[in-house]
Amino acid sequence: MPPPRLGHAVFGVLAAGGSTAFASTPDPLPGTGLSVLRVLGALALVLALFFGGVWVVKNRRRIPGLRCREPRLNVLEVRSLGNRNSLCLIACEQQRLLLAVSPSGVTLLSRLPEGGCEDRAPRKDASSGNFAAVLQGFFAEKT
Repeated sequence: MPPPRLGHAVFGVLAAGGSTAFASTPDPLPGTGLSVLRVLGALALVLALFFGGVWVVKNRRRIPGLRCREPRLNVLEVRSLGNRNSLCLIACEQQRLLLAVSPSGVTLLSRLPEGGCEDRAPRKDASSGNFAAVLQGFFAEKT
């Protein structure tokens, strides 16, 4: 007859007197109720800090010390040229830049003089309303 295995022996001991052995011992984990309360309190504190931080990030304009300064880069105007190509007029501090945007990248076309478009007299080809003619005239001036 083969020798009994240790697992079979432990199972036999637990099956025979396991129910009475645990009934007479005191609570195996004293203070578990207090530990659970501490864990839940820590969880509530972490969640409150997280949601408070999210609120501050979304509403930082309402808090006087965290207000953002005025943006230095402004998009003044964008004209679509079709097929994912466009012209952009950008103002950065005291400069105005005319940029061409295409799927292959962004190209600086010109640095424009300071001031608004209203202070200059309109060009005769710009008054026709044909944007392609205006763009061709612009490139003709560059060369």
